[in-house]
Amino acid sequence: MAGVFARVFAAALLLVAASGASAADDSAVRFGARPWADNAELSPDAKHLVFIAPGVGGANAALVEDLKDGRTTVVLSGNGKPFLLRNCGWSSNSRIVCRLMGNTYLSSAHRAVYSRTIAADIDGSRQKALTKNGQDVYYYDGEVIDWLDGASDAVLMIRPGGGGLYVERVDTRTGAGTTVEKPHEIATNYLTDGAGRIRIVSEMPSARTYVATNVIDYRYRSTEGGDWKLFSRVDGPADNPDPGLRPIAVDGTRDVAYALDNRSGRDALYRVALDGSMKTELVYADPVVDVDGLVTLGRHGRVIGATFVSDRRQVVYFDSTYQALAASLAKTLPDTPLILFTSASADERKLLVFATGDADPGRFYLLDRDTKKMVEVLRARPDLTGRRLANMQAVSYPAADGTPIPAYLTLPPGVTTAKGLPAIVMPHGGPSARDEWGFDWLVQYYAARGFVVLQPQYRGSSGYGVGFLKGNGVKSWRIAINDILDGGRWLNRTGMADPAKLAIVGWSYGGYAALQTNVVDPDLFKAAVAVAPVTSLVVLRNQYRRSAWFRVEAQYFGGETEAEAGSPVHHAEAIKAPVLMFHGDYDTTVEVGQSRAMQVALKAQGKTSTLVIYPGLDHQLADNDARADMLAKSDAFLRSSLGIAAP
Repeated sequence: MAGVFARVFAAALLLVAASGASAADDSAVRFGARPWADNAELSPDAKHLVFIAPGVGGANAALVEDLKDGRTTVVLSGNGKPFLLRNCGWSSNSRIVCRLMGNTYLSSAHRAVYSRTIAADIDGSRQKALTKNGQDVYYYDGEVIDWLDGASDAVLMIRPGGGGLYVERVDTRTGAGTTVEKPHEIATNYLTDGAGRIRIVSEMPSARTYVATNVIDYRYRSTEGGDWKLFSRVDGPADNPDPGLRPIAVDGTRDVAYALDNRSGRDALYRVALDGSMKTELVYADPVVDVDGLVTLGRHGRVIGATFVSDRRQVVYFDSTYQALAASLAKTLPDTPLILFTSASADERKLLVFATGDADPGRFYLLDRDTKKMVEVLRARPDLTGRRLANMQAVSYPAADGTPIPAYLTLPPGVTTAKGLPAIVMPHGGPSARDEWGFDWLVQYYAARGFVVLQPQYRGSSGYGVGFLKGNGVKSWRIAINDILDGGRWLNRTGMADPAKLAIVGWSYGGYAALQTNVVDPDLFKAAVAVAPVTSLVVLRNQYRRSAWFRVEAQYFGGETEAEAGSPVHHAEAIKAPVLMFHGDYDTTVEVGQSRAMQVALKAQGKTSTLVIYPGLDHQLADNDARADMLAKSDAFLRSSLGIAAP
């Protein structure tokens, strides 16, 4: 079981969040609470566990749990002003290294994104900022790219400086570093082989000309070092049918790189020899979807499988031991069939396993491969323990042109057949992203409140091949928006939804879609909720006009005339449905000005619209209270707009 301190701390956080909420808002508080345990990692000896937990409001903390007695210690914290902890790892059995990130405004018009890397002992003592030369201000202070063997306190870190990116071996106790790779003027990243050797560098040739392009050169070298040789040249637009080999990992024991490349219109995984021959062999290709990554394990990032998402996340294991183990655990834990090996001891005899499903937020288990015993050590969302959650099913509906559009359908808990229910279409953000089968706190909240929820994977979503992208959902917004509209029409046509009680809810690009669908078809949705929405594609496109990236970004957005046609802020007069928007005023992904401009435009047209702004929060609204407030307000808005009584 999780440590006593962890359980008490979680309960305290819930009490703080719930203190200003009524009994009717209890579900908003619980679903809005951020995950209790995130980015959990085992120490090399598997005696301790470090994970990220939420604090009061927007804060968070790194907690270390003693897996023998359950004692939990707060080691580092972030207050969100601007820094929050993103992840932590182990440089040794007694030393953790955490990365913090945050954004702030240097002036009214100048936003900055910062990162910090800090090391500490497992009791929180001997904290050391690993910022180079002890300087206090760096937009980007580097990051760990190789955790080495864990026998010392050293790690390999990418560093900015000296005219480019370089790599240092850093002592996490003293902060002292030894250069292992000199600065490359145009380098953008490095890959190691898990044995402390830098094997691949990515370079952006256009960095020398100050006119950016999509071209990236990848270079490799042998285990002995020496000169860099060309691995591949990649032209990176998402709609390029043949971009080239993109290396994503190096296996030093086999002296190969794993790389993605297009095969029959979809990303497939290849293995490429690094002995100078560049011998390339296909490892895995799926006939329907893209391979989107690798499954790695242990301190050396050993590749044990490839992963992709069809109806749900799948793993093709290259290691038969883990293939058998994953299959056995899925049968043992039928309610949480998604099995992930997230971390391992240095000898891989003890594993941290995360098991989750659509109706279970997930649990972490410590598995001892020698004794074959497994114990639960953490729950991702203990605040939802005991609540009946909804099941998610993969479905498909036809677009107007006959194209099958994959989607996920979630019915309220206990409902097996939807007929004439209030419903929400919930397009994902991105747009070059996709939803997956599994627990989703937004979906689960609205399902718990009695709504049917449809998540369309509209054209422009990633993972289905280059043909399905149609360029992207910005440049090809008409296709994406109509696919989303067809999802709502399908709900009405099948009788699952009451046409008078159909709404749309979205975040980021999904928020944009919530508004733009009501421009294209003002009569379908009877209410719209948009969180951190883009409202002007023109503003997004033109913000790069004076930068080296304008040519690249202009390709992404397409022409200005089409961007204007696809910007709901310019067509507020067409919108009939009442609108509710939420936005954080420290959002560096989509500026809060986008929502403010939309609110002005809607009000100027006499439309019903409300804008809620959360001070100091970014694009994710990573604050328990703000999320609970957003859920409660959106539920009340939907019920009022659609004429629905509280459940």
